[in-house]
Amino acid sequence: MEMKKRITLELRNRSPAEIVELVVDNSRSADGEVEGLTDGFAALEFLSMVNVGLSSLAKLPSLPKLRKLELSDNNLSGSLETLAEKCPNLTYLNLSGNKIKELNTLEALQNLKSLQSLDLFNCEITSLEDYRESVFDLLPQVTYLDGFDQEDNEAPDSEANDEDEDGEDGAGPTGEYGEEDDDEDDEDGSEGGEEEYDDEDDYAEEEEEQAGAHGQKRKRDVDDEGEDDEDDEDN
Repeated sequence: MEMKKRITLELRNRSPAEIVELVVDNSRSADGEVEGLTDGFAALEFLSMVNVGLSSLAKLPSLPKLRKLELSDNNLSGSLETLAEKCPNLTYLNLSGNKIKELNTLEALQNLKSLQSLDLFNCEITSLEDYRESVFDLLPQVTYLDGFDQEDNEAPDSEANDEDEDGEDGAGPTGEYGEEDDDEDDEDGSEGGEEEYDDEDDYAEEEEEQAGAHGQKRKRDVDDEGEDDEDDEDN
């Protein structure tokens, strides 16, 4: 499908000014130029034109709010200066799978002051000696090249996913440990209660025994007094 027709379909009866994200991957650009995009797409923040046969960006319209641009698997070998002019606020640019061979081709990106992430996977430039160091030196504003920073730390999105997964894994054991502690406390409490009940029973038995002993002693005392009275009468 031609790119221009694809864009018309993606509008779905909306005006270009309403479009924030636009994906026209795998459509066709007859002459290797951007087709169907106009300055009317001023609100566009995300644009994906993967594998559409682009060889030039000369006809890219002004997209002042564009933040992310996907251009992988095309035939681009230059004309990158258009990006700084038409998309000055880009933060992410994917040029993977294009025909970028020389480091000086990337000099046009120096004017993209907000550019943080640049992907050049499967471009010939990646085979250059000291490729990563050279790109970081040329484009100091870029934090992530091909998904990693200069210290080989992964880009934020991937790190965030890892942290979420770690959080989910960690929640289970914490909950289990808490339940085990509660169970142990309950067991300790039960044992303590039983000991207290046993002590009370023993105390009660002792009191009964003592009371019985006092009663028997008192009875003996009364019997002895009775015998003494009988002896007095006899005398």
